[in-house]
Amino acid sequence: MVRLSDLSEKEAKHLLALECPQFSDSPFAGAPELKGARVALITSAGLSRRDDSTFHPGATDYRVIPGDIASGDLLMSHVSANYDRTGFVQDLNVVFPIDRLREMENDKAIGSVADYHYSFMGATEPEALEESARELAGFLKEDKVNAVFLTPV
Repeated sequence: MVRLSDLSEKEAKHLLALECPQFSDSPFAGAPELKGARVALITSAGLSRRDDSTFHPGATDYRVIPGDIASGDLLMSHVSANYDRTGFVQDLNVVFPIDRLREMENDKAIGSVADYHYSFMGATEPEALEESARELAGFLKEDKVNAVFLTPV
């Protein structure tokens, strides 16, 4: 991710002026015991399967990523010009740690890996994603997911 010091003065001032939402300190849900958790990945890296449509600026939809997908079958179409894709190109796990999750399952550190994972376009206003997030929550319930690992990009 780009540092403020790497941006133009105008871009840095714009980012610093953005309002940051405030959240209460109280979690709205309890966490499961990790050894029994069924875990899904949710990323804002703009990932999609090779045969899916890519993301466009302001996209509010998401892409479904099967749990058994091979690393080479994912593309990144994140629209931010400030996002450095080098890490993704070298190792998918930088933005989508599916291999680490599979290792945790094999080591019995987690209960299981979800059948499906999800990717959003990170350069989108969070409020615009509410409808998609609610829909996705239903899919996570169907997959019996009780923990998600978020990788914001």
